[in-house]
Amino acid sequence: MGNQEQREVRTRFAPSPTGDLHVGNIRTALFDWAYARHTGGKLIFRIEDTDRERVTDEYIQRAIETLQWLGLNWDEGPEVGGAYGPYLQSQRLDIYTHWAKTFIANGDAYNCYCSTEELEARREKQRELNQAPGYDGQCRSLSAEDIARYDSEGRKPVIRMRMPDGETRFTDLIRGEVTFEHKYVPDFVLMRADGSPLYTLAVAVDDILMKVTHVLRGEDLLSSTPRQIRVYQAMGVAPEDFPFFAHLPFVMGQDNAKLSKRNGEVSIAWYREQGFLPEAICNYLALLGWSPGDDVENISMDELVKLFTVERVNSSPARFDMKKLEAINGDKIRALTIDDFLSRALPFLIKDDVIKGEEAEIAVVRSALPIIQERIARMSEVTQMLRFLFVNEVVFDEESAAKVKEEPAQHVIAQALQALENLVDWKHESIEAALRAILIEKLGLKPRLAFGPVRIAVTGSHISPPLFESMELLGKERSLARLKAAVQ
Repeated sequence: MGNQEQREVRTRFAPSPTGDLHVGNIRTALFDWAYARHTGGKLIFRIEDTDRERVTDEYIQRAIETLQWLGLNWDEGPEVGGAYGPYLQSQRLDIYTHWAKTFIANGDAYNCYCSTEELEARREKQRELNQAPGYDGQCRSLSAEDIARYDSEGRKPVIRMRMPDGETRFTDLIRGEVTFEHKYVPDFVLMRADGSPLYTLAVAVDDILMKVTHVLRGEDLLSSTPRQIRVYQAMGVAPEDFPFFAHLPFVMGQDNAKLSKRNGEVSIAWYREQGFLPEAICNYLALLGWSPGDDVENISMDELVKLFTVERVNSSPARFDMKKLEAINGDKIRALTIDDFLSRALPFLIKDDVIKGEEAEIAVVRSALPIIQERIARMSEVTQMLRFLFVNEVVFDEESAAKVKEEPAQHVIAQALQALENLVDWKHESIEAALRAILIEKLGLKPRLAFGPVRIAVTGSHISPPLFESMELLGKERSLARLKAAVQ
């Protein structure tokens, strides 16, 4: 492979969206994007959709929208175009067919007529003999008579690539020198019997034709690299023009197993619905296997672009930590301007039927946001925090209702009502002073026992924005009405 500095950097993110994009997908996309931006290169977004039963138009569109929401823009690909399109593999089938036929004509590939049952029987035999299971070269040197017989039987061949003797050696930008002995890389299928290409053919052909210089992808694809390099060779590409490979470390769950649906991985759509900010997701995923140095954890997208290098990617697995993601998300929420906070909060409040989006409602939300900005870790918590402002009567959950009905709580609420009924200046400072005077100084209660029942009576929950500011926002009439309802 040639010098990294001699070519304009062209990275690619090439998912096969059979569902919503997940943590692993987006971490790869983020690193590809950051490296392209850091080097002043290009990011190609390519959809690997040759499996049209599982990769649907809906999933493709959702993948596009997810990247756009995260701010991971691309230079070539769907909705952008480019000189090396089309960028959906389903629209490039003729290209793959051309190269497969070329490989056969040049003797690099051959038709294989072995049935699935025959292959499995031979693999079983290999296992019995403690041999590594793999294709045994049965069809490498078929005679004309063999081919005629198979054709007469109606067999449809797959196309296999010949792996020569020897080994494939390359330098991974993260793992250093990697060697694969070809005795463990048997001849592999390029095209199925129905003429559809397999991943190894399509991805290698596309990376060359789209002039990709750097392939940053998951460690699980490391073993496919010698097959892709074999395709490059068969295409006549000089080694110095091969892409560089950088295989990213696995992301592990809390159980130290590779992150999956079983141990906690969910789609990025779920994080969006739960109120994680796109900049928080990108910030956290950037730290999974890469470090900006000096234990820095809170970085902006601009800082990521400035600092990102492949050399700083760690080869060791990274562990996904939801609490750390929530902490970063909380930091990002606290850094928002009120206008930005409002624009991001409104969709949650409208979706949860807290408000309809009218101007008067939005004005109340704007007034309330400063008192909850320090108290939430997810945007979805805005609904829970502010619902009490937009209901005529509070609805207690079972636990809160039980607490309010207890005799000590009833007495506290009645005393609070008495202290507040004649209060003229309905500001949070005055509300706090009045309640402290009677509940803490006169009755001698600790703050939790003094204000807890009042909080539940006013908001319907023991989890709410600061009590005195909440009562100021709610207004005197509505606050007193709720206290009266609680003691009745």
